[in-house]
Amino acid sequence: MAFRTISCLPALTGSWRRRGGGLLFLTAGLHFEAMNSAAIEMPELEDASIRQVNMVQLGRALTDTNLDPPIRALIVHSSNPAAIAPSQTLVLQGLRREDLFTVVHEQVLTDTARYADYVLPATTQVEHLDLVWSWGHDYLTLNLPAIEPVGEAIPNTELFRRLATAMGYQDQYLFESDLDLVRLALTSDHPHLAGISYESLLRDGWARLKLPEGWLPFAEGGFPTKSGRCEFFSEDLASWGMDPLPTFQPSPESAAGNPELAARFPLSLITGKGALHFLNSSYSGYEHHRKAEIEPRLDISAVDAAARGIGDGEMVRVHNDRGSVLLRARVGDRVRAGVCSMPSGWWASHSPGGSSANALTRDGLADIGGGGDFHDTLVEVSLS
Repeated sequence: MAFRTISCLPALTGSWRRRGGGLLFLTAGLHFEAMNSAAIEMPELEDASIRQVNMVQLGRALTDTNLDPPIRALIVHSSNPAAIAPSQTLVLQGLRREDLFTVVHEQVLTDTARYADYVLPATTQVEHLDLVWSWGHDYLTLNLPAIEPVGEAIPNTELFRRLATAMGYQDQYLFESDLDLVRLALTSDHPHLAGISYESLLRDGWARLKLPEGWLPFAEGGFPTKSGRCEFFSEDLASWGMDPLPTFQPSPESAAGNPELAARFPLSLITGKGALHFLNSSYSGYEHHRKAEIEPRLDISAVDAAARGIGDGEMVRVHNDRGSVLLRARVGDRVRAGVCSMPSGWWASHSPGGSSANALTRDGLADIGGGGDFHDTLVEVSLS
């Protein structure tokens, strides 16, 4: 509801009709609309009868003794849940289970890989072929391997091709090569992909989607809604039992939503991607990147620091009922009173006290879509 309410503001003022008018649609949608995505993703193969776990709640799933049957095996690729998943204490508790068979496909020894029964070597981008799209721009890039895979490293796709072979599957789509998949993705007659092929990308390296300059697709309406308009009143939301109009909906973990909890933990915590030398949690395992980042810091306002007797540069303990994190305070005006902030990318194994930001964050789900609510977190801060 918070995102919906904010997103309606440019429509209310009319500024959405102008470039930079306050509302940006993820460009990833343009890429997947242009490419032959259905042939790659094959959604028809998904079996809704098979139990699914939202990765935001991995810690719950691994430690819930009432799950029937319990989760006995975990394969991790392209992720480091020990660092990036909320409710870190539960995640680590689950990873420590003696009866959990864990396989991690990785490039470096992450915090998650430390708990694995088997760590399988994964290639980096300089070792494998890939077709790269974007969240925020409109260029497709062909990633060509610069070197042969080191040692026994293989890409994710090859790992699952080998698993399919070992398990006796024979469906041809399970064995398509990376080159086959790239060519298949580019086999599309969508106008945004006009003139873009594997051969052209091999020649040029990249290509911009065929979009008009200054393109504003919804300037005259045509929104992807039933009415084709920006719907301030949403019949879909009403049918789901939610307020059909944009509104303020207090977080369950806030002074408005839970005053008793807020009395114990009066500061709202933001765990942003603020590190300059990390990418999410990637590169946190490299010493030279950590040295460049120096150390994790807690930004706290001068007002809140003074009320707690905290001076700039002092070690503090940030805590709630889920866990605690030790780090150095940075007192100033980077955050307003009532809010504190720490970076999310640090691994627990490289953090003071052996825990990082997600030891504090919630693992609840947003009201729609299954997203995480980890930015709705209350904490208290004290001298360590």
